[in-house]
Amino acid sequence: MPFFDPFWWMPFVLAFAAIIAVVLGHLDIRGAATGYLAALFIFLGGGLSILILLGVFFVTGSFATALNIRKKAVLGVAQENKGRRSVANVLANGGVAAFIGLVAWGWPEQSQLLQYMMAASLASAMSDTLSSELGNVYGSRYWYILGFQPGVRGEDGVISPEGTAFGLLGSALIAIAFGLISGWGAMVFGIGAAGFIGNMVDSILGGSLQRRGYLDNHGVNLLSTLAAAAFMGGYCLFFMAAE
Repeated sequence: MPFFDPFWWMPFVLAFAAIIAVVLGHLDIRGAATGYLAALFIFLGGGLSILILLGVFFVTGSFATALNIRKKAVLGVAQENKGRRSVANVLANGGVAAFIGLVAWGWPEQSQLLQYMMAASLASAMSDTLSSELGNVYGSRYWYILGFQPGVRGEDGVISPEGTAFGLLGSALIAIAFGLISGWGAMVFGIGAAGFIGNMVDSILGGSLQRRGYLDNHGVNLLSTLAAAAFMGGYCLFFMAAE
């Protein structure tokens, strides 16, 4: 029956989820409205499978942000506004996936390739979120990614072994979730690798353009998710050419 088609009831589910996110303090009202549209575009172009990846990112990222929030505040690395995300946060982490979702919706002939790219962008967002939120709490040694001189916790372009490990875990979580939903294969590895590469791009941009004032953190996040999607697009085209 048409009623049971997710196309008809998913917009209401997403609206309910946006309201819950506001009530729980994860998003402000404008962020929730933007998140609703982003999730809708991701669903239209990626279906339930990519929407589930978005859910994995949101739930896991929100947990990582809330974890040890008092210690983060003492260390000076807590998210602004008590972790409540707004429009800029939503677009920085999910804007690339949402845009690709719209393209996939209007270009169904290339929907599979574009869905891989959407998954990679979300893997990058997850990787960056876990490496920064958890690496700044559990890290013990910090270096600037450009030059590897000793760095200061929380500064732009600074990484730690623990944060890097959490970043790998984050990209792997999205890749594994994709594999469980859509099946295992070379694309699962590509999504995980693209997500981690996006995280490294984030650190490099943070240590260069952001430190010089050319980009803010949201711009860096947006470009790193775009880099992950672009890498995944090239990865897919390579495999297609090899077949």
